[in-house]
Amino acid sequence: MAKIAVIAGSVRKERHGIKVAKWIVKKLEEKNHEVSLIDPAELELPLLDKMYKEMDSPSEKLKSLHKIISEADGYVAVTPEYNHSISAALKNTLDYFLEEYFFKPSAIVSYSVGAFGGVVAGNHLRQILAEMGAPAIPSQFPISKVHEAFDESGKLVDTNYDRRVARFLDEFDWYIEAMKKQRKIGTPY
Repeated sequence: MAKIAVIAGSVRKERHGIKVAKWIVKKLEEKNHEVSLIDPAELELPLLDKMYKEMDSPSEKLKSLHKIISEADGYVAVTPEYNHSISAALKNTLDYFLEEYFFKPSAIVSYSVGAFGGVVAGNHLRQILAEMGAPAIPSQFPISKVHEAFDESGKLVDTNYDRRVARFLDEFDWYIEAMKKQRKIGTPY
């Protein structure tokens, strides 16, 4: 069992990504992980001025977010694709922290209403997460035509994703355990 933070990437009113994020939370909980869903729409974070470590008196929401990010053994970022990149809301949420991510793996779930499932945004996110010290596992989990994969209530309609996500999450588990063991031994800094 690990502590995992799932970070939703969209704040749009009629967003599909929250369905994806909640589905990933459910899949991780089925594997007995302790999962926290981070929803930028609920956080309502202002555009980044100071990182958490630079603040004199962070808000209660930020203190709670800091605790989740710090205690997590790994992160799943659920990203939409906006103009071949990630959303501003996701980037803003990630950027409040840095050292908290160090030497912990991340996994990328991308989605779009198109056929490619947000893979270009996922590739961009891979660079960001690596720079933040939370390298993404080799596999990415794209969801194409997300508006058809889930119904309005958030129920998965395309059950092929249930089969595919098992291998993806097994790979993520492997990296979580490997990096947990190494963090116990020590890190380069």
